[in-house]
Amino acid sequence: MTSTARDLALEHFAWIDGHADVWAIFRDAKALRTVVSALVEPFRDAQVTAVCGVESRGFLLGGAAAIELGVGFVPVRKGDGLFPGEKVERQAAPDYRRQQHRLRLQRSSLGPGDLVLLVDDWIETGSQAASVKLMVAECGSDWVGCSVVVDQLGEERREELGLVRSLLSFTELPAYRADQ
Repeated sequence: MTSTARDLALEHFAWIDGHADVWAIFRDAKALRTVVSALVEPFRDAQVTAVCGVESRGFLLGGAAAIELGVGFVPVRKGDGLFPGEKVERQAAPDYRRQQHRLRLQRSSLGPGDLVLLVDDWIETGSQAASVKLMVAECGSDWVGCSVVVDQLGEERREELGLVRSLLSFTELPAYRADQ
C-alpha cells in the first residue's frame, strides 16, 4: 500500500510537551519527499518562479519545494540574524504565541514578473503569511498563494491570503492528551 502525503504527515505528527511537532517528517526521506511533492502539486501549473519560506521549518520545506518546482528559493528571516544587502521588512501581527516577528527578505531576491509561492509547515493566524505577501508586492512580484502541511487558518484571514492549500486541516490531527 502506498502512503499518501496526508497519511505520512499524520504518521509523523506528535504532541510533545503540549506543542505540535512535525520535525519527524524531515528525518524520514520517503515522508519528506512525499510531503514536498504534495505541497507543490496544486501549484505545478501556476508558473511559479520563486518559493518563499519563513525561518525555520519554512526554510527546509520551501527550499525542497523550490527544487521540486525547478525554481529559486527566497528565505524570509526573522529578527536580526545576518542577512546582507538591502531588505524589505514587515512587522508581523501577533502569531499563535502572541509573538510579533520582524520579517525580512532581500530586495534583490524578487522583482517584477516573479510569481511567488509561500511554503511552510503550519498556518494558524496567517500573520506571517500576510506580511510575506506584502513584502512580495513591495518587490513588484505577484503572490500565487500558500502551501502548508497543516491549515488552522480562520476564514477572515483566508480571504486576504487568497489560495491556501494544505495536506491536513488542524481538525484532522489527533487530539492532544496530557500524557503525550
